[in-house]
Amino acid sequence: MIAARETLILKSLIYTLSYIHTVIMANRPRGFGLSADITRKMKKKYDVELEQQARVWIEGVIGEQLGEDSSVPLGETGFHQQLKDGVILCKLMNQLSPNSIRKVNTNKSAFYMMENIANFLKAIESYGVLKNDLFQTVDLYDNTNMLQVVNTLHALGRKARQKGYPGPCIGPKEAEKNERSFTDEQLMAGNNIISLQMGTNKGASQAGMNFGKSRSIVD
Repeated sequence: MIAARETLILKSLIYTLSYIHTVIMANRPRGFGLSADITRKMKKKYDVELEQQARVWIEGVIGEQLGEDSSVPLGETGFHQQLKDGVILCKLMNQLSPNSIRKVNTNKSAFYMMENIANFLKAIESYGVLKNDLFQTVDLYDNTNMLQVVNTLHALGRKARQKGYPGPCIGPKEAEKNERSFTDEQLMAGNNIISLQMGTNKGASQAGMNFGKSRSIVD
């Protein structure tokens, strides 16, 4: 009885938070000044070709089609609508790394959709995608930076290829670290090498030059 009551309270809280977020987003200012200028610049940089590459890759990995015609780019708004609830992203990650996201919410409330996106971001970071390559949850959910969303998907594709994923690939293989180790003797020997940046008295010289030298005249 108590458990059922707690579940009901939790659901009510989730729906309340979802409603509050919807109201806030509906009434938020559309941006002006520097904020609006940054948004416009990001939209100008948006690359439909990179979006299409990411879209076709996702379709190949999860075995589902995004949109009616895969040969026609979805565009920034269309791609956002396909990914907004986070379900496709979670499916993608579970194909690359099975069971990396154990709970995928199909509820269309804002809370659950943002939870899916957050779980995806957490999973791909654990998978090895660099933090600097990640988009923020609001970048996707609020459609404020789809450029970064596309960049993150490409970073994930490169990482999957590096890790040997046998399915469809996107972009070049990510470079691996080439760490080198040196013995103490090698390090000490290196200290005795004079860098050319420090100057040298070898090579070019003033031999043959006679600036300031008196000229001998022989009768």
